[in-house]
This record gives sequence, structure tokens and C-alpha cells, in this order.
Amino acid sequence: MKLPNFSALRAFEAAARHQNFSRAADELHLTHGAISHQVRALEEELGTRLFVRNGRHVTVTADGLRFAQVLGKAFADIAAGADALRPDHGCQRLSISAIPSFAARWLAPRLGRFIDLHPGVEVLLQASGHLEDLERAAIDIGIRFGRGRYPGLVAQRLMGDIYYPAVSPSYRGGALPRTPAELAQATLLRSNEPWTPWFRAAGLRLPEPSGGVMYEDLSMLIRSAVDGDGVALVRHVVAMQEIASGQLVRLFDVATPSPDDYYFVSPPAAADKPQVRAFRTWMLAEIAQFERELRLG
Repeated sequence: MKLPNFSALRAFEAAARHQNFSRAADELHLTHGAISHQVRALEEELGTRLFVRNGRHVTVTADGLRFAQVLGKAFADIAAGADALRPDHGCQRLSISAIPSFAARWLAPRLGRFIDLHPGVEVLLQASGHLEDLERAAIDIGIRFGRGRYPGLVAQRLMGDIYYPAVSPSYRGGALPRTPAELAQATLLRSNEPWTPWFRAAGLRLPEPSGGVMYEDLSMLIRSAVDGDGVALVRHVVAMQEIASGQLVRLFDVATPSPDDYYFVSPPAAADKPQVRAFRTWMLAEIAQFERELRLG
């Protein structure tokens, strides 16, 4: 049995998880070019395309996504096996899998506060949008965005979110849409979140945008909007940094509630671990503070 090059597998799995070669390069301490070279070499070895490339944007193919999910589970098994062999020096390990946009933009900037409160806990944060088997992958906590249906897992709702259009202040030379109706002449960026519910809330009868790039990672959608590529329908929790910094401007006062919420989920065997209970308590307190700041803002 001949296995593909392990470094290429690591590069591909990280690139597929982030949907971005640069972020994969940062994670693995490589260059963007090295990630691109290893992914192309793996594609040639396997005889199939793993990514669709559109200029500076990349999107994992259906075959690539399935392969990345297999690799993610395999790497998690390897990590868990290695961890079981390491001597216990009194440090509690806490593994967290969070959807990429939430992990990068809400959770990671706050994690230092948890570490300060619990210096004896080693946190392993994995940004993943895959609904992997948390127990099989030896993951203690999953942060998910959905309807709360997670059979076999202990789930607790964390908070909701809202959608609204946002755009770079330099879009079209600063000639931004002044009314919702003017969006008919704007370039509307696409993601897995449909525009139609917002159109209805704004009293518009526009068709769902089609063509162009479909962004599965909202961080990539926001990056495209910041670059001036068009108007994005964003979730506030994900886009608030760019709104606050002025890189993006919220358009209009119309917002629609998301049908999905953020959830804290754990396998039953992990839910009562002291470090999991501590993290749940800390996170609920952080969210309460965050929601108070939103109301005051």
C-alpha cells in the first residue's frame, strides 16, 4: 500500500479546512507557494482536481471535501493516539472544534482570557466546518451553527445572529448604494446564506444572485467585500471587526435574524470533564458580556 506524501496530505487538509492557501501556510509555518506546490503535486499523484482556482480564490471540490474529511479524522486519531502515550504532567488538555469564521473572528481573540483564568489547561483549537464525529475524533467541544439537532451530543444554545448587507467604503469609488432598491445595480457577493430573506425584509423583489464565486467560508466572503469586489450579506458576529474598523460599511437599517444559532456541543463522555465545564462557564459569561456591549452600542 503506497501512501501519498504526508507533507502534501497535511498541506491539502489545512488548505481545504481553511479554504485558503495563505491561512494553511500560516498554520503549517510554510509559504503560500509551498502549499500550492504540494497541493498540485497531490492532485497529480491522485489524478483528480482537489480545488477549483479562480484567481486568488480557491474552492475545494466535492471529491476534495470528502478526502479532507477522511484526512481530518485520521489526523485526529493520530493526535489522540500520540497524546495517550505522553506522560501526564498535570496539564488538562481541551480540544475544541469551531466553525472557521467564528473560531477566527470571535473565539480566538478572546481565548487568552480563558488561559489567564485556567493556566493549567492546554487548549487545542481546530477551525473546521465539518460535522465530524466529535467522540471518534477525540474532540471535547464543538462550536456549531445550526438548529440544535445534534443527536447523541450534549448541546446548549449560545446565541443567535443577524444578517445585513455590508460593503467597502471604496466600492465603486465611494458611490455606495443609498437605498435597498439600488442593490439591483450592484455586484452582490454570494455565500451559502441566501439573499432572498433579506430582500423580502427590505421590500424588494429581486432574484437570488447567481454566477461568480460561491464562498463557503464567510471569512473569505468578508475579505472579498473588503477588497471592493461587491456587496456582501454578512453575519454581524463574523463581520463586526471590519464594521468597527471602517473596512466595511453597513448598508441600511434592515437586518434579518438568522434561522440558525451558535451551539456548544460535547460528547456525553466529555461534557463533565472539569476543563469542559470551566470552558462552558467562561464562554457563557463572555457571550453575556458581548451581548450587553451590543445592546449598549
